Amino acid sequence: MAVKSYDVVVAGGGVAGVAAAIAAARRGARVALIEKQCILGGLATSGMIYIYLPLCDGYGHVTAQGLAWEMMRRSVEYGPFTTPPGWAGVTEGYSGIGGKRFRCCFSPGGFELSLDKMLEEAGVDLWLDTRVVGVRTHDDRITSLRVANDSGSVTVRAKCFVDATGGAYLVQLAGGKVGRDENFMAAWWMDAAEHPEKYLLTEGLSISRLGNRTPELSFGECRGGRDVTRFVRRAWSMLRDRYDALPAEERKKNFPVQLPSMPQLRKIARIDAVYNLADADQGGHFDDSVGVVSDWRRAGPVWETPYRSLLPREVRGVLAAGRCMGTEGLAWEIFRVIPAAAVTGEAAGVAAALAAAAGRDPSEVPADEVRACLLSNGCIVDAAPEFGVDPGNCEKTPEYTEN
Repeated sequence: MAVKSYDVVVAGGGVAGVAAAIAAARRGARVALIEKQCILGGLATSGMIYIYLPLCDGYGHVTAQGLAWEMMRRSVEYGPFTTPPGWAGVTEGYSGIGGKRFRCCFSPGGFELSLDKMLEEAGVDLWLDTRVVGVRTHDDRITSLRVANDSGSVTVRAKCFVDATGGAYLVQLAGGKVGRDENFMAAWWMDAAEHPEKYLLTEGLSISRLGNRTPELSFGECRGGRDVTRFVRRAWSMLRDRYDALPAEERKKNFPVQLPSMPQLRKIARIDAVYNLADADQGGHFDDSVGVVSDWRRAGPVWETPYRSLLPREVRGVLAAGRCMGTEGLAWEIFRVIPAAAVTGEAAGVAAALAAAAGRDPSEVPADEVRACLLSNGCIVDAAPEFGVDPGNCEKTPEYTEN
């Protein structure tokens, strides 16, 4: 079996994985990013959940900079939208979503092209159409992955790994414990509509959504292929019902253009971390915080991100980023979205590069070293006032809910 070696290997090419790979590569690490699909961005792109949620608290304070900020600006590079007024010098334009918080929409395909450009600029070795099928451990430390594609099986070694799979699959394959939570049915898709109901891409073409957090649409936990199949087919059934309700002549003007290429599950599995963020941690302070995430649903609440929440309790040699990091309850809801994925991905990538360079386990990397590197990247590492940035026009907004 062929063998490839790197300093850092990231599994999962969603926003968290891309951020981790770029952050590690920018620190000089030799990095590979492994993605099972042939598109980057995860739910943001192949899931068509195309809203870049807020990078501010809604009261005039930016909560995330660094790669989260850079990705937002570049998400509109290929598409009809602009970043909000006042952000990065833009004085007018169309963000695709109302309100005065710093958020915007993007073209799913356009964002994917920008993410690929960012990886190319950073010198990341990208492996598409490649699935992780096994891990090898030594003393509970992941030492290599076994990956497979049409070329066969390859052993991929690294000094440190990042699990950004969305389902903590590296940690699961290594025997680590994970937590799960329920999902609800919500289908997003690209729609040709005479009268668009949701997010307009261009004349007659929009992103639409069905479903909500209601008892009748509760789905429960997802535990493998049968659950995924049941989830996806239920979403398809909802869409068929929508179009079947139209007169035949209307279906010539209103029809689906593209369906998502991955299941739109919000929660699959998350690591059992050294510290699992919980509801009571909203607004709390951690000395080892490596980033700040705002509540995307309403103005006000912010969450610090302890470095310990990226570290699995039972498995070494790996950090988790994005929606499979250590969270539960409300915290999981807050940390599963795009800005949090970028924040935690950058932190995990920096920590992985530091661990690889020093020959240490990520649990042995002092959080202060990670914080210092992130600060040098322009990141906000905690919610202390001196780290906040006043964007000038980010005013208080009413409560906003987007299921």
